[in-house]
Amino acid sequence: MTETAGTDSVGFVTTPPPAAEFVHPEGTDARDVAEAFAPLADSLRQRLEQYGEVEQLPDGVVLYRAGQDPQELFLVVRGGVDIVGYPAHGEPDTVVRYSAGSVVGELALLTGQTSFVTAQTRGESVVRRIGAAEFRRIMASEAELSDALLRMLIARRAVLRTGVVARAIEIIGDSHSRESLRLRTYAARQGIPHIWVEANTPAGEARLRDTGSTTAALPLVSSPTAVFARATPGDLAEVLGLAYPIGARDVDLVVIGAGPAGMAAGVYGASEGLETVVLDSVAVGGQAAASSRIENYLGFPSGISGAELLARSALQAEKFGAQIYTPCTVTRLDTASGALTLELSDGTTIAPRAAIIATGAHYRALPLDRWSEFEETSIYYAATDLEVRECETRPVVVVGGANSAGQAALHLAAAGSAVTIVIRSSLGKDMSSYLADRLSAHPGIAVLTGSQVTELHGDTTLSSVTVTGPEGTRSEVPCSGLFCFAGAVPETGWLTSVATDADGFVLTDTDLAAVVSSGAVSDVWAALGRAPLPFETSVPTLFAVGDVRRGSMKRVAAAVGEGASAVHSVHRALGHPH
Repeated sequence: MTETAGTDSVGFVTTPPPAAEFVHPEGTDARDVAEAFAPLADSLRQRLEQYGEVEQLPDGVVLYRAGQDPQELFLVVRGGVDIVGYPAHGEPDTVVRYSAGSVVGELALLTGQTSFVTAQTRGESVVRRIGAAEFRRIMASEAELSDALLRMLIARRAVLRTGVVARAIEIIGDSHSRESLRLRTYAARQGIPHIWVEANTPAGEARLRDTGSTTAALPLVSSPTAVFARATPGDLAEVLGLAYPIGARDVDLVVIGAGPAGMAAGVYGASEGLETVVLDSVAVGGQAAASSRIENYLGFPSGISGAELLARSALQAEKFGAQIYTPCTVTRLDTASGALTLELSDGTTIAPRAAIIATGAHYRALPLDRWSEFEETSIYYAATDLEVRECETRPVVVVGGANSAGQAALHLAAAGSAVTIVIRSSLGKDMSSYLADRLSAHPGIAVLTGSQVTELHGDTTLSSVTVTGPEGTRSEVPCSGLFCFAGAVPETGWLTSVATDADGFVLTDTDLAAVVSSGAVSDVWAALGRAPLPFETSVPTLFAVGDVRRGSMKRVAAAVGEGASAVHSVHRALGHPH
């Protein structure tokens, strides 16, 4: 499409917008750069000009500042805007130079994160200022324009994560430390631009000296404004504006858990008009984020990692207006008043009209001597790129017989590790056949069925494990990292007034027949004049979906279906005509 000169809706002469000048492309993907800074097509720019107000500004006016929540999108009409990055150490630097016709804004408009950069006018300029409410209206009502803006903002975040702006946050730590891995995992899942510095390298030692810190302070987060010793994901969330705001108003729907089921509920709740908040005690992704590659999910013939799938779902939910806060732990559910009240770990309370429990399940620790000791250094419950990089080319053991274990084994083998997968039952009993076939055919993977890991060996890190076979035979297998995907323990310890089965999985709808037919619970439902709706628990307007629910299928697609379907039940419970 050929761009032509013209006049915008307020009479300023516009010229064909040049591509923005990206000053520091080092380390970035050229495709991301092209999409991040390409001008909007004429027709879309004209649509955008229907929103906001035009302002004439002098040189050096700050449009939004690093460390603050950017509340506006800008269209440069005349003049220019510079984007300035602030590394954790060093001098501020201009990262991007926008010219007339360029859109200035960040993905933080959707995610609620604080900005990593400052935007300021370059010379006397004219900009169209589009506020947060109008931006949300564009996202909701302008299909083609919102799609173009969303692709642009996602690409900009990708550029920020890999380019010079990533230096704004440094995480300095020990790759064998559980606390450091937890912090890195949180930053990666939340898409936070950052760089990792290994503490025992010359660069790490220099950064510790520069900040006046010792290894006792690890993991250390260094930003342009502050240094955090023994940092946690919660500390990072506070800095980035991802913690649940004290004093926030109550909402229609709270979804507890941000795995596939929870994020599906978030997307459908927000898109169908419910004021929706999603909370997760760790980060967006849930157990699915541990899957390195999901190949049988509808619409992704080449496969997609669990982390990427859930990151996309988070943006989709935020596009429709859902608010996501992590890490944010719900510690208590109070139903004494007849309404739902959720209490968070910091004492904050939320009183939603309805809630969906999607807290999922966690993998079970094996009852072995020194397990907790090696958990700190060389036992993992996920096989994302972060964990795999720690073990690549070294021998590893994967425990488990379901899809997550099979995907992990293939991902580790692709990174050059010699992999032994230990399965208590037979291969394929709980695993999709395509994965079982690949494991059997892979020359770098040894499959031990009818077997269990029975001993752990090593000094501070694992060096080998003992595997006991079906006939009681014992063999020692080299192992620098053990990846455990065994069993499932539901995350329901905080629920005290909700009916569960003997294993702690939440009972819903038809499984509640015996519970709702007697006692006080029966009186509650009799007063409502109805039976529990699909996915509803023993507590009215409280629903459960995904792996936390008894009878769930333990597949991503099924979890997504449950999350979406539960929202339909929420509308019925609240008396909405959906």
